Amino acid sequence: MKFVSTRGAAPAVSIGEAIRRGAAPDGGLYVPAGPVRIHVDALRDNSLAELGSQLLEPYFAGDTLGLHLPDICAEAFDFPAPLVAPDPRRPELRLLELFHGPTGAFKDFGARFLMACFDRLGGAEGPITILVATSGDTGGAVGCAAEGRSGVRAIILYPRGRVSAFQQHQLCCWGAPVSALEVEGDFDDCQHLVKAAFADPALAAAHRLSSANSINIGRLLPQMVYFAAAALKVHRETGVAPGFLLPTGNLGHVVAALWARDVGLPIGPVVAATNANRTLGDWHRGGDYAPQPSLPTIANAMDVGAPSNFERLERLPDPRGQITVERVDDDAIRARIRAEHERSGYVLCPHSATAVEAWERLDPARKAERVWIAAATAHPYKFADVVEPLIGKRLTPPPALAAIEGRDERKRRIPATLEALAAALAGEGPAAEAA
Repeated sequence: MKFVSTRGAAPAVSIGEAIRRGAAPDGGLYVPAGPVRIHVDALRDNSLAELGSQLLEPYFAGDTLGLHLPDICAEAFDFPAPLVAPDPRRPELRLLELFHGPTGAFKDFGARFLMACFDRLGGAEGPITILVATSGDTGGAVGCAAEGRSGVRAIILYPRGRVSAFQQHQLCCWGAPVSALEVEGDFDDCQHLVKAAFADPALAAAHRLSSANSINIGRLLPQMVYFAAAALKVHRETGVAPGFLLPTGNLGHVVAALWARDVGLPIGPVVAATNANRTLGDWHRGGDYAPQPSLPTIANAMDVGAPSNFERLERLPDPRGQITVERVDDDAIRARIRAEHERSGYVLCPHSATAVEAWERLDPARKAERVWIAAATAHPYKFADVVEPLIGKRLTPPPALAAIEGRDERKRRIPATLEALAAALAGEGPAAEAA
């Protein structure tokens, strides 16, 4: 299996090289060079790790990483992704809980998968430097997964004042080889810095740069696995492919679900639920793709005005026909968190609430056609400052998040310039400060 750039001006590479590079040298994102098909009937439904090894095997065929794929999946998928019905009176709505990992967000799966790959890609040339731009959860998952490893170092870039208090703590509390950079800007500025660093050949070579955002195909592919597990479960129960409602900012989850559908898995309609940021919705309604400055919202991990994975979405046949888009603003998010708690007792995080709100807005006939699966992407405790006033009670952290709260923070503040990032990569500039 070979992988090519979305921009078509870089040579085809193996999966190992695509993961090591993160982004293609022409600035594009890696995608499979040809169609991938899976014998769905042969997939065993034993565990996420076993399913992942089977599902992803074609992508790793012919690469040395393929020999390690079962062990990589065992490291990444060692906690559950339960499919629950929050309200027995609405059995047609299920929530896929993706927040049972060590940092309470779906990105734990992809980050652990990617770090396991990097461990096996390291060599005598020194550690791979992972640059990760985060709007909230990615950086924490990467920091946790990278801490204590010898084959990588992780540099986390996050926008100052644009993440929750708990998220910031979770971004800045990890030990070596993890560092946190607080950027004077928004998430799109952080993402631009990462892309600019990759586009600088000297900088990329000097630090062996790679990425842990969903621009890295090694972060994206494992996200197909839990969608596959949920789809197979519901399809075997009902005989109908379920629909998916996916909170989205950078479009990684949406692309992963569409790729899973494309290989033959029983996945029905895909609804992308965005927050107040309009870029995706405006494009879907027929406008040109026109990135905009990101707007701050209470669903801050989705505050993206220029979603990187749009390049992958655009390569699919009839990209507008692949999805529908539902835009959910802050008032609607708050109302949905409150209403769902009053109705069923279930507590949604702001991001998960966008998916449930999108389901509520479906035409009743469309709702009745199939089971719909909403991705519950983060534990609500991570957004206690938003959620607790809406539900009128205090939230209790799960043990993994409680353990994180006791750690010390360290961060370094930089302007949103490539020069400042280069200095930080070289260990220059102001020292990290304790928070």
